[in-house]
Amino acid sequence: MIRENLDWAKDKLATRGIKPEQLDELVEIDAKRREALNQSEQLKAERNDVSKKIGEAKRNKEDASEAIKSMREVSAKIKDLDGEIRDLTEKQEYILLRLPNFPADSDPIGPDDSYNEEVRKWNEPTKFDFKPKAHWDIGTDLDILDWDRASKVSAARFVYYKGAGALLERAVFNFFLDENTKEGYTEIIPPYLVNDASMQGTGQFPKFHEDVYTIVDNDDPDKPRDLTLIPTAEVPLVNYFRDEIIHGDKLPINVTAMSPAFRSEAGSAGRDTRGLIRMHEFRKVEMVKVCKPEDSWDQLEKLTHNAEHLLQKLGLPYHVVALSTGDASFTSAKTYDLEVWMPAQDKYREISSCSNCTDFQARRAQIRYRDENGKLHLAHTLNGSGLAVGRCVAAILENYQNEDGSVTVPDALVPYMNGMKKITKQPSLI
Repeated sequence: MIRENLDWAKDKLATRGIKPEQLDELVEIDAKRREALNQSEQLKAERNDVSKKIGEAKRNKEDASEAIKSMREVSAKIKDLDGEIRDLTEKQEYILLRLPNFPADSDPIGPDDSYNEEVRKWNEPTKFDFKPKAHWDIGTDLDILDWDRASKVSAARFVYYKGAGALLERAVFNFFLDENTKEGYTEIIPPYLVNDASMQGTGQFPKFHEDVYTIVDNDDPDKPRDLTLIPTAEVPLVNYFRDEIIHGDKLPINVTAMSPAFRSEAGSAGRDTRGLIRMHEFRKVEMVKVCKPEDSWDQLEKLTHNAEHLLQKLGLPYHVVALSTGDASFTSAKTYDLEVWMPAQDKYREISSCSNCTDFQARRAQIRYRDENGKLHLAHTLNGSGLAVGRCVAAILENYQNEDGSVTVPDALVPYMNGMKKITKQPSLI
């Protein structure tokens, strides 16, 4: 695609921070590799011919020494060329695996989130007759969230949910899963440790090694094992289909999962150090779609509305933002962020990202489908948070807080809270 559309590829990827010289280098490597392949194939054909002549000479009891010498020279050249091809292939793959997806034509163009564009808004921001408290203060005052003891037991950016807090967290993700399955998603409980091929398939590896937690070998701590704690259920859900050929009649496929997500938050020092917004471990309900290319843009709208439906049922004000080319994720062609209103911060904060990855992940993971004519095609994959559970709990605490310090439970969650309609201060465990 890049070779045949070089100028287009340069223009597209320039909006994602890729310098044109990188693509020039890639095309140059590709040309050298294809030339070496051509030479190697010609020499291998020549070697086959020489081998036949040697066989005939031996059968006729003729002198084959010159032919044998010639074959050895050809074999040596082939060995050198094959080594060159391996080196060029490694260089080519090194560059290709680090190139992001091509952005959609409809994406706002810009280097960062200041170029994002609001698409729509649902409900007005929550207003109070009193000064609203931040969710971390609400959780601490009600004794339903405990960061201090989590820091003692684990580290900073971990938390204990207690009593009604734990019940609220569980109510939120059970509500999400129930709503998603009603919308036609198949629920899956995936593995929480995945191998390197899976991380590469969805685009986390090799570019984002520093963002994850990888298991190490106890006998050699410097040697990582081929297992990583998932940063999102997107990884095991998408890779369920890795190296598979799907019957076209099965598409679109919709799957959902609640899982913990583990993130090192490398490079986020000083950002959101308080509260539930940026944790090293949190729970998230994920939605993944696998579909035909001609359906993927409609499926992106459906995916986004599935996530919006959850916020609307909870009565949480939000808006939908189209991410700029510089703010969208590495794998995404187009992303809508859902940002929920946080009264104490007086701003919207991300609670879901819904992305169309087009064939980017499918190419890396070799996810294909067979059409009615028996022809194979790369599928398109989409993913979205439906939703980030901890951030949703934070939004509920802030938007449903009362002046007396209690928190009203959203109507949709009351059945999941054993009928509890208001969270009040919990009895201490100690």
